[in-house]
Amino acid sequence: MPLIQIYTTAFCPYCVRALDLLDRKQIKYQQIRVDRDREQLKAMIRRSNRTTVPQIFIGEYHVGGYDDIVALEQTGELDRLLEEPSIRSSIS
Repeated sequence: MPLIQIYTTAFCPYCVRALDLLDRKQIKYQQIRVDRDREQLKAMIRRSNRTTVPQIFIGEYHVGGYDDIVALEQTGELDRLLEEPSIRSSIS
């Protein structure tokens, strides 16, 4: 499975919902709290070109935020992306 990274803050309801979606699907992910680490916030902004959270990446593919991952889930595209060999970067 590709490395899933999600940039979050403690009090963001959309972050909680995105994490819940990943947990319900039993998808392993790396949570990066940008409210605790200013350098991670800067890295998120550089990587996504956005300043809001959550920001979700599957491998190097930028999914976007909560609404984006929900849309992918509703169309079945999320499962396809998780199996896409070209974006694989494994996590143990």
